[in-house]
Amino acid sequence: MQSRPLNPSERIDWLRLIRTENVGPVTFYQLLRRFGSAAAALEALPSLANRGGPPLVLFSRAAAERELAALDKAGALLLAWGEPEYPAPLAAIDDAPPLLTLRGRAELLRRPAIAVVGARNASATGRRFARELAGELGRNGFLVVSGLARGIDAAAHLGSIASGTAAVLGGGVDNIYPEENREIYEAIAEHGVLVAEPAIGTVPQPRHFPRRNRIISGLSLGILVVEAAARSGSLITARLALEQGREVFAVPGSPLDPRCRGTNDLIRNGATLTETVDDILNQIPPPERQPPFLPATEFFAAPPARPAERPVRTRSENAHVEGGGTVEMERARIIERLGPTPVAVDELVRQCQLSPAAVVTILLELELAGRLDRHPGNQVSLL
Repeated sequence: MQSRPLNPSERIDWLRLIRTENVGPVTFYQLLRRFGSAAAALEALPSLANRGGPPLVLFSRAAAERELAALDKAGALLLAWGEPEYPAPLAAIDDAPPLLTLRGRAELLRRPAIAVVGARNASATGRRFARELAGELGRNGFLVVSGLARGIDAAAHLGSIASGTAAVLGGGVDNIYPEENREIYEAIAEHGVLVAEPAIGTVPQPRHFPRRNRIISGLSLGILVVEAAARSGSLITARLALEQGREVFAVPGSPLDPRCRGTNDLIRNGATLTETVDDILNQIPPPERQPPFLPATEFFAAPPARPAERPVRTRSENAHVEGGGTVEMERARIIERLGPTPVAVDELVRQCQLSPAAVVTILLELELAGRLDRHPGNQVSLL
């Protein structure tokens, strides 16, 4: 099925499915692939969840309609994975948001993008450099992406508002955080584009920001880090960028400044040392010299590299499977090897000696029951 806009009924079903508790992006795509539509997945969810644990409460149609009404009132819209306007680089990552909330000039997301991120407590020199380099990137035709945080993020947005900037928020698209960036938020709403994955009205929590960071890197062809401590959110974004196959650039700094330890480490480990915009353009040419980023063509297909899944079996069937075991024995074998430390799904397949489809199905059931957490790099842990 070719890329196309969702119809109103499908949009409500997609919203209900992704807002249902324990349904994250990876699970969302697995359900779509298995059942063919969000409506069919919603019908099957209670049975799937019951196999892994307690009953699951679906996000109601009334709640979905209220959210859509609130978006319309705020002048925002929902963009679905697979729709023609969904950014192709973001669509290609393994856990792309099924739905994005946008406010402002959504057409800006068609441009090739570079992310600029860094320390919240940035130095005056770091802020000036980020602002100037963001302006240069904009003049070369790039959309500049950042996270609307104080410090380097704010400077990057200020430098690129005139040419085009995208702010990826940790909360709902209507939530201004931090409050000190209210003027920047309003300017981006008018001249740039605000992007959010959580529902409108969501107050940002610490757990939201790592997920926001994967969108910042996923939207971008490369990411520039300007000042970052040894353990900072900017380094998480850089790591995600590497996992997504993006270029990583870093600005060197004084070894005496703790705000530069992270960026210096990035350079030491292979990031491109960046002193001018040319250091970026040598790796990522201006938009007019780039080949097109091929968009997703299979509307209901999940992002790449997801294993095929087996048909759903009911508990009553309890058929014998690999090695003469039952479904319950398969589940026990997998749970025995899970714990609080993340483990790769491929490793579970090897150790359990089960088919990838069998492992994926049981992990899906556990996640829907609230017993499983997913981590970057196709890793999972038991809650």
